[in-house]
Amino acid sequence: MKLRYVVITSVTRDDLPDGGARQFALTVRMIRSLSEEIKIEVLTPDFKGQKDALEIVLNERPDVFNHNVETVPRLYPVVRPQADYKRSLRVLEMAKEIKKRQITKSGLMVGLGETFQEVVDVLRDLRSHGCDMVTIGQYLRPGKDNIPVVEYVTPGLFDRYRDVAYEMGFSFVASGPLVRSSMNAEEMYTLSR
Repeated sequence: MKLRYVVITSVTRDDLPDGGARQFALTVRMIRSLSEEIKIEVLTPDFKGQKDALEIVLNERPDVFNHNVETVPRLYPVVRPQADYKRSLRVLEMAKEIKKRQITKSGLMVGLGETFQEVVDVLRDLRSHGCDMVTIGQYLRPGKDNIPVVEYVTPGLFDRYRDVAYEMGFSFVASGPLVRSSMNAEEMYTLSR
């Protein structure tokens, strides 16, 4: 297939004791066995904060470790009721503790009712926990059973978020209405180096 960059992700596997960490590791290992040239990004769940599960994944040497915070803390009970904001930050921090030079990445959606200051606070939290790259995109309602869009954020506000994030020291920021966590992942990786 002549792949140069792959993003490996999954649905959350809370039914598995390791949260799916071994499957991530096996997938990375298999890709590495095909070619050491392929860059690999893993986009993982929080593994319920289990350091040993995180180590299983990171021991396979992904080029980028990505775990999305998704939204601001105030909206977690509605947007991510099974998740924990502080635990997500800790997972990103632990990735750096386990592998000092590990490139880390996170992303969030806007348009859910958050304020500008709340997004800035999330960006600050991400940086203080060692996050290197960030994506900020517009939340789009997948279906009628999902929470509705509160606001369609203007391109100018996405530009402000990008500028603030760069001022904080992120190595790469993708911020725009159609930005998604895995979108242009190879470009983010290449330009952040």
